[in-house]
Amino acid sequence: MFLHKKELQFEAKPERPDPVFANKVQEVLGGQYGEISVMMQYLLQGWNCRADEKYRDMLLDIGTEEIGHVEMLATLIARLLDMAPVKMQEEAGAKDPAIAAVMGGMNPQHAIVGGLGALPVNSAGVPWSGSYIVSSGNLIADFRANLNAESQGRLQVVRLYEMTDDPGVKKTLSFLIARDTMHQNQWLAALRELEEQEGVVVPSTFPPEQEPEEFTHLFINHSEGKESAKGRWASGESIDGKGEFKFVEPFASHDRVGQQPAPPYVHGTLPIVK
Repeated sequence: MFLHKKELQFEAKPERPDPVFANKVQEVLGGQYGEISVMMQYLLQGWNCRADEKYRDMLLDIGTEEIGHVEMLATLIARLLDMAPVKMQEEAGAKDPAIAAVMGGMNPQHAIVGGLGALPVNSAGVPWSGSYIVSSGNLIADFRANLNAESQGRLQVVRLYEMTDDPGVKKTLSFLIARDTMHQNQWLAALRELEEQEGVVVPSTFPPEQEPEEFTHLFINHSEGKESAKGRWASGESIDGKGEFKFVEPFASHDRVGQQPAPPYVHGTLPIVK
């Protein structure tokens, strides 16, 4: 059960209309790493969680918070558009070519499709997709995806923060930046807890005797130069604590590349007869 409160978690009050910036904000609403994505990702992971109850509860806590962030950004976009009706923009553009050029960056679908409201799309107008969502049932794999989502999301909000001089917009974005700081810390904390229990390689349940151990900790030099040999990944104890990293040159098996000629019924290209 979800209950809606009629107050935003944090204010979304731009000081002036800016339909161009409204379109930029669409990225952190409906883009791959936007609030709609993390909302759906965390809620699905929570609903599907079969692990300890504390992980399910934590996922649903943050997923529900993200519903509020979706509403906050949708409100911000609507207010950036609402204070600048299309007619006003057209009149201003007719008087000043510079304004017309700026307004040219407005997303026309905000007026035509959304009625001066937010849309479930990114800043290029590409619709939000469920394919952005990661919910595998393995919490280490999922929490790493969540950490990436929060890292990319915070990066994008910070970039938006640098693109506006509207104090009201900056205030809203700074709140989201702060929450993304917490969420990155949260996923790191949860990951460290799980990795201490299960190990760092996913999945931890695959029998180690079924993978050839002579290949499990090799760093293979598959590009020119040997600068990569200086990294932590190329020597010393492996991160999983089950071997030693080793830097090696590329190697190959005796299995040569190539396929048998296609059978007649698929009507492929005939083999060359010499």
